[in-house]
Amino acid sequence: MSIVAARTPSPVVPVRQDVPAVEVRDLRKTFRRRDREAGRFARRKPWPALVDVTFTIARGECVAILGQNGSGKSTLVRLLSTLLLNDGGEARIFGHDAFREERTIRRLVNRVSVEASFFKKMSATENLSYAARFYGMTPRQTRTAIPAILEQVGFPAERRGEAMENLSRGMQQKVALARALLTSPVLLLLDEPTTGLDPRSKLEVQDFIRQVRAEHDATILLCTHDMAEAETLADRVGILDRGRLLFLEPVEDVKRRYGVETLEQAFFAATGRAFAAEHGDDEDDDRQVLA
Repeated sequence: MSIVAARTPSPVVPVRQDVPAVEVRDLRKTFRRRDREAGRFARRKPWPALVDVTFTIARGECVAILGQNGSGKSTLVRLLSTLLLNDGGEARIFGHDAFREERTIRRLVNRVSVEASFFKKMSATENLSYAARFYGMTPRQTRTAIPAILEQVGFPAERRGEAMENLSRGMQQKVALARALLTSPVLLLLDEPTTGLDPRSKLEVQDFIRQVRAEHDATILLCTHDMAEAETLADRVGILDRGRLLFLEPVEDVKRRYGVETLEQAFFAATGRAFAAEHGDDEDDDRQVLA
């Protein structure tokens, strides 16, 4: 079954064909954190969330970034989706400056976070209808597109009118995916997109991501702690460790680089630490006072 999605009819954002989908050069972000061991009134100290991160993503490519909690994955996604300002370096989305052309970037990008936000008293259908209007979709378009997209992500029809506050985290995550994919974005930023989903739903979402990429020429940046997910979905895989991007290469090249058989072994070889598949992110760090 094909994905039903409607692109924004107006305004039209030109997508340049002669530039990469994402260009990041020497990107830096610093927060100020309180030393928890020093007491409540201790001074906040600078904490580098991203340190001179540089990489390029080609149009239509899927790239996965792996990393422990606090490694900078969510900070990177927020910077590219215009939710944070950088402290140095640059980022361009299809040639547009991510920090100076925010409105244009928001027309090209959609983001799915592990902690999706909704109007909790509204239903899944109402939340999607509200979001669709910001992307220029008409009520006539949403009447057919919303049921189709919810079906695609495995959201049960009988619960589409139920308030979001009554849904499980996994069900809410499906609505978050449907919201991001409803307008068929050119660049899809996925921050732990399958966290909280049961195994069957997880596989359905992964298949759906492949379908979006194949049918709509979407470029995907996937931040995940799921090694198998990264290996099956991504053309290249990178590791963020304490804010530094150690490499970004095809999986087989990564394994050869460290002479190992699995991505988890490569992570240990690269960082000297075992990979803890935790379900949080560096979100708490992002809420600290900016340096």
